Amino acid sequence: MNVFLPTLKQLQYLVALQDFGHFGRAAEACFVTQSTLSAGLQDLEKLVGLQIVERTRRSVHFTPYGEQIVAKARKVLREAEDLTDLARAAAKPLSGELRLSVIPTIAPFMLPRILPKLRQDWPDLRLMLREETSAAACDALSRGTVDCVLLALPYTCGDVDSEDLFQDQLYVAWPGKEPAPNIATPDTIDPARLLLLEDGHCLKDHAISACNRPDMRGESTMLATSLHTLVQMVENGFGVTMLPEMAVSAGILKDTSIIAKPLQSESASRTISLIWRKASPRVRDYHLLAEELKKAYLAA
Repeated sequence: MNVFLPTLKQLQYLVALQDFGHFGRAAEACFVTQSTLSAGLQDLEKLVGLQIVERTRRSVHFTPYGEQIVAKARKVLREAEDLTDLARAAAKPLSGELRLSVIPTIAPFMLPRILPKLRQDWPDLRLMLREETSAAACDALSRGTVDCVLLALPYTCGDVDSEDLFQDQLYVAWPGKEPAPNIATPDTIDPARLLLLEDGHCLKDHAISACNRPDMRGESTMLATSLHTLVQMVENGFGVTMLPEMAVSAGILKDTSIIAKPLQSESASRTISLIWRKASPRVRDYHLLAEELKKAYLAA
């Protein structure tokens, strides 16, 4: 048996370097000096007998073997984290650190309603929050850099389990200076004037799916990075958009003249869900967290 095995610290350095593509930023993320990280990676290369990283003054590139090694490193680190999670799962529920990603079309409208109650009822839970797009959140979950994700379904997110929290109705929003139809249906939306979020946000796909009109994806030429930007674009007459009910209820249209009406369609809602990797040792915690999130949001 080869006793000269890579250390978890070396594997963490390797994964951080690929994530950041820069020795300095990778070192900062690992809370070590750049020389310490570089020396650790050089020791790793000597240990495996292969060049993992091609170093230049301006860039960092992984060799083909390096790409394979860093992929394995991610799996090893994830398994190591699962060992810790096993201990947490055996301890009292919803305690210790839990890394949660929340997508931008949920975070500013749901978190203020749920966090005070969560802190009050579960003081031993240290919730580490990240706001990122659906695509980035699913990637982080797959890589093991987060434990679970507050996501809007349907959305393809890999090999995951989930628990649904509630349904979130979609609304159509028109500029206040324009005549709005009495009832909002897919036929009342002009695809050429539809404003959408950019790729990576699941709400874009939900909006197109709710209307059952694939042509909207091709004809929509104006994209935004956030719902607040979409609201300002509509307010200034650039077109119409679709907003989730939680954003409307949270007051995103306050101080605007925008008219918003529920979309009348068979799939005119999205499902707010908590998702996590299958076979995670903390499944009990995730189900409990989902129930707490649901109760806190609906009661607020």
